[in-house]
Amino acid sequence: MTGVLDLIQISPLQFAIYGTHHGRTMSRKKISTTVYITPEQDEALKQLHEKTKVPVAEYIRQGIDLVLSKHKDVLPGQQTLFDLD
Repeated sequence: MTGVLDLIQISPLQFAIYGTHHGRTMSRKKISTTVYITPEQDEALKQLHEKTKVPVAEYIRQGIDLVLSKHKDVLPGQQTLFDLD
């Protein structure tokens, strides 16, 4: 299974600092939600946290950003001239 860090070729600490926000910190208000993950995902996230000291929640937010970016073509938004075919 390919992990997020395998795809982007940077260290976990760099990913935590720069993430998907291009160096900007994510200081916006956050909402609380429940996410069910597998025991394997939980263990891997805990190990990653132990090595990087980055909160598990930050990695989950970054993962969500990656999925949203990957599927941005199916999300509502402004059309470009190329979308008007």
